[in-house]
Amino acid sequence: MSTPETAKNPIQVIERMMKLLDVLAEHPDPVPLKQLALETGLHSSTAHRILGAMTSSGFVERSDAGVYRLGIRLLELGSLVKSRISLRETAMSAMLKLHAATGESVNLGIRAGDEIVYIERTSSGKSAVRVVHIVGARAPLHTTATGKLFLVEDGAQKVKEYAKRTGLPSSTATSITTLQGLEKELDKVRRHGVAFDMDEVETGVRCIAAGIRDDSGELIAGLSLSTPSERFDPDRAPLIRETADEISRALGYMPPNR
Repeated sequence: MSTPETAKNPIQVIERMMKLLDVLAEHPDPVPLKQLALETGLHSSTAHRILGAMTSSGFVERSDAGVYRLGIRLLELGSLVKSRISLRETAMSAMLKLHAATGESVNLGIRAGDEIVYIERTSSGKSAVRVVHIVGARAPLHTTATGKLFLVEDGAQKVKEYAKRTGLPSSTATSITTLQGLEKELDKVRRHGVAFDMDEVETGVRCIAAGIRDDSGELIAGLSLSTPSERFDPDRAPLIRETADEISRALGYMPPNR
């Protein structure tokens, strides 16, 4: 059994957390500290300290009787992972169809705090691979077409808070760097239902994006078409919006009657 001294190695602490979570997952009923320590091989004080940290984060719940069970935060994270996997699988066929119709890169992006993260992409030899559109890459909300969709969803007050919090940093000479400029841009997005990135993330790359909603009507992602600036065609906006709507319907979204 391990000694109660504080683990200095962060990896060791994570391993001990996983041991505790695994044991809790094996038991349908709440588990007392003594049993958790025994089954994980941890000293009781070590287990108690780690469980305390996980309890404060919602990963573990502790009852008044001093027994532990898995926390609701794990359910929240599991649901989030499930929704993202489902999103990628559902979107792929429509993304491939849009790619075939245009010959350009099609991207699927989700929000992560003040950034957009690209979780899927289709491309071909015709479309130059740019850094920002590699799967897993991130970019600020105010510079990306997809990010602007989420800022519109936030509303005026949260946009102001975003601008103050981030300072609206520029990525290129055409990036929006003022609140007034951002508000004017978001008004266009609100009126047209699509958003544009005009060389704002990377010089020489332009994007058009439309929103994807789930069965509850929540905006969960953006579908964007990215092209070299010399091939940019704003008339493709309706096609991109139709494709995003197709994915939304497949996720169970029912648009309100107009």
